[in-house]
Amino acid sequence: MPVLDERKINRWIRAVAAHYGFAVGNINYIFCSDERELEVNRRFLGHDYYTDVITFDYSTASTLNGDIFISLDTVRSNAEMVGVTFDYELLRIIIHGVLHLTGQGDKTPETKAQMTAKEEHALSLWK
Repeated sequence: MPVLDERKINRWIRAVAAHYGFAVGNINYIFCSDERELEVNRRFLGHDYYTDVITFDYSTASTLNGDIFISLDTVRSNAEMVGVTFDYELLRIIIHGVLHLTGQGDKTPETKAQMTAKEEHALSLWK
């Protein structure tokens, strides 16, 4: 399990959410293995592939709520592949899930580019 400064991450998530006009309610992060992530992906989304993050959105009009499953195995391999630290990639994936809760998609080249830009902006706020 990653060692996280929960207060710092909570402040950061609240700042990012506020930037998009949202308050933060209850966001649960479930850190798991690739196999567990695949099981969730198959069972709840009908997708038969590995992924780094799955977001279940229970938000209201103004408050972010959700469950975010993060595969630590994929975070680790992605970090190695792109040449960043595990901690940096984990922060990127955490905020990626939050951005999904704000309504940001990533299924088309255009929305994926928007997501990447928003991730980079959010990561620039990490202090």
